[in-house]
Amino acid sequence: MRRFLPDSFTSLLVCTVILASLFPASGTFAAYFGIATDLAIAALFFLHGARLSRDVVISGLMHWRLHLVILLTTFGIFPLLGLALGFIPDTILPQPLYLGILFLCVLPSTVQSSIAFTSMAGGNVPAAICSASASNIFGMFLTPLLVGLLFSVGGHGGFSLDALQQILLQLLAPFIVGQILQPWIGDWIRARRKILMPVDRGSILMVVYLAFSTAVVEGLWHTFSIADIAVVILADIVLLGIVLVLTMFGSRRLGFGKADEITITFCGSKKSLASGVPMANVIFAGQSIGAIVLPLMLFHQIQLMVCAVIAQKYAAAAARRATEQQIKDAASPA
Repeated sequence: MRRFLPDSFTSLLVCTVILASLFPASGTFAAYFGIATDLAIAALFFLHGARLSRDVVISGLMHWRLHLVILLTTFGIFPLLGLALGFIPDTILPQPLYLGILFLCVLPSTVQSSIAFTSMAGGNVPAAICSASASNIFGMFLTPLLVGLLFSVGGHGGFSLDALQQILLQLLAPFIVGQILQPWIGDWIRARRKILMPVDRGSILMVVYLAFSTAVVEGLWHTFSIADIAVVILADIVLLGIVLVLTMFGSRRLGFGKADEITITFCGSKKSLASGVPMANVIFAGQSIGAIVLPLMLFHQIQLMVCAVIAQKYAAAAARRATEQQIKDAASPA
């Protein structure tokens, strides 16, 4: 039963949304808090760059077929499914929430949870590390480009060079600096992951608080009903379900082994809250992004609960196969 309960970070997200709803940031405080948030996001991506070992990247790149499948799923199949959801009438799925789902569909994969679930299920962990990391690096370029393309197709605005420039300056530049310094500080940072975790989570919570503060001031909770939120949850579940089926059974049809199937399933089906919220803050700067990040926040918890169950089933199946093999080996003549 514990696996169906929200994790501690999701609980903090909920508390942050409640805090923003009751005490939204506004005026001068919101302006200074926005500057602090930008600095925290830069620190977040600096740490991402400093943690990522180049040896991991080089070794993982050898498995190019697996990475190609994951990238095509993340930045190809997901966006197409997002466009398909655009046929749902506005009376059922309000446009601001649909745009949030569409934004969710163009985001990169998660890093930590993809690797954790792959490891738990007995998958190809080095490939998962490389693929999830590559997804986030490519996402700094592909996400704003896809936002510009898909939003313009739907008549919701076009590509913004300013947004791409802000992504490069605020997210990619700190990441590159971290990568440059990685040989000297990488081991020290990886060894103090728990101490530095508040920077990771704190920066996301700051963006969420600022985003929902702006949205609350503009009447977010008076605009959408509980039924609207329920439709978003259902859409998130359908998206995740379709991609899980495609990655799981598609990888088998493509001839991948069980370990690679596990890696493709978990890395290809996830969307990153850690990258998505800061990106939304940059791409949609000057706009209310509360409705944009709400579907992502809901998807975050859904993917954790569903993938935890799948990972345990993979692990249990692997344990059964190992037991059966031991029995066969014991029964066979020496």
